[in-house]
Amino acid sequence: MLSAPRHRLFTVLTAPAAVVALIAGAQVAVGRTAASPAAGSTASHAQVPQERRVAAWSPSMTAGGPNFNDQTIRMVAHSTVDGGALRIHLSNLRGTIPLTVGDVTVGAQAGRATAVAGSLRPVTFAHRRSVTVPTGREVVSDPVAMHVKADQSVLVSIYLPHATSSATWHSDAFDTGYLSGPGDHTAETSDASYVASRTSWYYLSGIDVVPTRACGTVVAFGDSITDGYNTPAGAYRRWPDDLARRLAETRPMAVVDAGIGGNRVLTDVPNIWQGVSAKKRFAHDALGQPGVRDVILLEGINDIGNNQGPDGAPLTTQDLIDGYRDLIRQAHAAGVRIIGGTMLPDKGNGYYSDSAEAIRQAANHWIRTSGAFDGVVDFDKAVADPADPAALNPAYDSGDHIHPNESGMQALANAVDLSQLT
Repeated sequence: MLSAPRHRLFTVLTAPAAVVALIAGAQVAVGRTAASPAAGSTASHAQVPQERRVAAWSPSMTAGGPNFNDQTIRMVAHSTVDGGALRIHLSNLRGTIPLTVGDVTVGAQAGRATAVAGSLRPVTFAHRRSVTVPTGREVVSDPVAMHVKADQSVLVSIYLPHATSSATWHSDAFDTGYLSGPGDHTAETSDASYVASRTSWYYLSGIDVVPTRACGTVVAFGDSITDGYNTPAGAYRRWPDDLARRLAETRPMAVVDAGIGGNRVLTDVPNIWQGVSAKKRFAHDALGQPGVRDVILLEGINDIGNNQGPDGAPLTTQDLIDGYRDLIRQAHAAGVRIIGGTMLPDKGNGYYSDSAEAIRQAANHWIRTSGAFDGVVDFDKAVADPADPAALNPAYDSGDHIHPNESGMQALANAVDLSQLT
């Protein structure tokens, strides 16, 4: 496969402090100065411990989405943690022109595109209802007086008054969003004006909160297995969702799903909606999350299945190990723990071959035994077929012999030793 073209990105960062500086820069674009951050900004929270924030929900965003004009998009965001004073993150990270947002609201979901009566709240940016997001940047809202619970869905509605360029988006949401006819319908409780459904998230890149109990954020970082491929839409049965529910019972932490279907560790994917490489996006998508303490990494099978090493060369085990070491270096430079997950078996899938299996087994052995990671989750062992460890356990196979079903996702979540999380 050909190497993917380069796309406009955030500057690659290696520490949360650097991410804070960029967010502060985005606030400058909407009328603030770095010396005077917004109330509720990340910069101010670093100095006010009682307002420590965590990421309640945050999909990884890519290039290549559709265009919009004079329409409202109503999207579902599913919180993994209890908290209040929530903030909305909007992204034009992969855009080619400035993005004008005319109005934004957030409210509790009653069902589909209908909000709970009386729950809709206006969202402001630097105390303004509208905001222009510069090309290649993101903005964070002022805090909204609203509380969310773990495992609760909220509706975020965004009105786009002018023609956009190709959207910054997350293509495979495994959730349902809604698109209106012409006009601003952000303040409407009912779903009457929402005439079409979509299965992607557009421009909405995160929600963070001041947590009620949670002590930090865990980022599940990976590819389609983490993104939730082949799980039912709107069921929230991805393994990061299941992990959040496990944590809620004992030691609440926010969990962010930073999976992108088709994503690779070492190289960009030619299909631009499958993202730039993990090495390039890790600083933003994982280390830039509010309150991040731990990253659980499960990625590499797309590098192996496509035989994609650096500079177009065939992949070697050492190439993949070098990629893992780069992510470990980035995490440690940011003061974040990184836990290595072994890659799942895939016998019977088109990715499988004797040579590919040899690389998977060798890389998994290194993950288990090298001591390079701060901990290990043996996802491979958790879902392998006892009669044929190169294959998924049939009880956990969604049907394509590589992606787990709902029971398999729960098995992945159960494989995480919660004591490894800080």
